[in-house]
Parts: sequence; C-alpha cells; structure tokens
Amino acid sequence: MTDPLVRPRVEDGVALLELAAPPANCYSYEMMRQLDAAILEARMDQAVHVIVLRGAGDRFFCAGADIRTLQSVTPEYKYYFCLHANETLMRLEQTPKLVVAALNGHCVGGGLEVAMACDLRLARRGAGTIGLPEVTLGVLPGTGGTQRLVRLVGRARALEMMATGVSMSFEEAQAVGLVNQVIEAADFDAEVLRHARQFCPPHKASMAVGRIKRAVVSGAEMPFAEALAFERELQQQLFTSNDAREGLAAYLEKRPPRFEGR
Repeated sequence: MTDPLVRPRVEDGVALLELAAPPANCYSYEMMRQLDAAILEARMDQAVHVIVLRGAGDRFFCAGADIRTLQSVTPEYKYYFCLHANETLMRLEQTPKLVVAALNGHCVGGGLEVAMACDLRLARRGAGTIGLPEVTLGVLPGTGGTQRLVRLVGRARALEMMATGVSMSFEEAQAVGLVNQVIEAADFDAEVLRHARQFCPPHKASMAVGRIKRAVVSGAEMPFAEALAFERELQQQLFTSNDAREGLAAYLEKRPPRFEGR
C-alpha cells in the first residue's frame, strides 16, 4: 500500500489536510482525487468547523502540478486533469466552512492556485516565495490562476505578475493583499492553529462564518440584486440556528455567547 498523498486529521474542530508528495508536494491527478475526498469528508463532518491546508515538511507548500507526468501524457489527459483540479478547488471554495492555507514553504504555480482557492493565506516568514511562473514554460496558469489572482490583487498587478512570471517574498505578497498575515517561523504551526480555532465554537458562530464566506464568494459573481437575494436566503438559514438564538439571547442578557456551531 502506497503512502497517502493527502494526510487528513481533525484536532479541536479543525481539519488539517497535509499535501504529502516530497520533495516539492507537487500535485497529480491522484493527489487531487484524495484532496477532493478529504474536502468532502471535512464538509460533511459536523465536528469540523475550519479547514487548514498545508504542505508536508518545511520547504514547500506546493510547487504546482507534476510537470514530468504532464510531459508524458496526452493533451486529452491534460485537459481532464485540469478540469478535475478546477472542480476540486471550486469544491474547496464553495464549502461553507472557512479554509486557511498555511504557506509553510514555497507556494508557486499550481500551488498558489490551490492557495488562492482558500479563504485566508497565512505564511511563514522567510520560508519561500510566491508566484505564477507558468509563462516561463510557455503556458498560462490553468487551474484558476488567471481568474482568482485578478480578483485578489486587481487587473494590472495580476497581469504583470503572470506575464513576467516573477515570484515575490511572502512579505511582498502581504503588501499587495495576496497573503493575509506573515507569521514568525518558530511559532508558525501553533499560530496557524490558534488563528484557525478563533473561528470555531464556542468563540465564534462557525455557521455564520461559513455563510459569510458563501455570501462573499458566490455573491461577488452575481448581479447585485441577485446577490442581495442570496444574502437574504443565507440569513434566513442562520435565523433558524441554535447559534443565532444563543447570540441574540447573550446580547440581551449582557453575557458572552457560547456558540455550538449548530
């Protein structure tokens, strides 16, 4: 039996999904299938409130697709490989649970495309670079990079980054809004978990966090009136939740709420 390419575990409401394909955690069709399954498992698990995605080891988050494999397969295989990768990342993006990318090392090419499908990106200081260098291979970022990057940093900067293929430091990425926070290397793993757990019960109403995510991710792609209607539907779902009842009661009783994620 071969070692898993995605290693999932659950700790205190957080599902940790580790990409494990040394040396650079490059993804293959099989890794994407395992990631897809792990996302579905975390989505359906009521004990999971936040998902954290990281790379195995301390040198790479993910260096993108396995180029050696792609070089040896047919154009049809490449097309379906990209299609499935897109579907997997969209499943991650559409899951109504907050997803944190823990950038523990280099995050380039398809690795950045994976990270951009997450909701927050936390990076380990001095651990690597970030960028989309596909143009140097004569291709474009084909797993959502051209679409997600422009939505994160704006058209002019996104075009410059992709057309030059230049990578930047995590600190530079934070300055342009691509990385949310840069964390000191010695405290990285503990700080990522601490950051993720702040969105878990009893501290936060994780259902509300998840619906805020859905409203932002999907609503941003809709006409304004339809997005408002979508927002109302999500709000109605929350009004029927235990957490909404607890939050309103705690406010009136002037006490801290204790949320359950239900």
